[in-house]
Amino acid sequence: MQHLDDATRTDLEAAAFRRLLKHLDDNKDVQNIDLMILADFCRNCLSKWLATAADERGAELDYEAAREYVYGMPYSEWKKHHQTPATPEQLAALEARNQGKKDKA
Repeated sequence: MQHLDDATRTDLEAAAFRRLLKHLDDNKDVQNIDLMILADFCRNCLSKWLATAADERGAELDYEAAREYVYGMPYSEWKKHHQTPATPEQLAALEARNQGKKDKA
């Protein structure tokens, strides 16, 4: 990607990000805890990263607005319709992942 000019690279990155959001939207059954266990990020992380990027560039985008963009709806609505309670197995897997990160630090 080094051969691309900055505008093209940024455009490609933005397109990939939008495609990731669409993929997550098309797969609402994939729970945030599953993403955290497998990849150490979730929809909320994307929202935080987006809000941080806006802040770093002096743009106004608070966390809740970023979260609504990432989820495609207000978080409370998404949670009500698509979030399921974490299972004991999911919680244990997340704890094991977090413990492994602490052990490496």
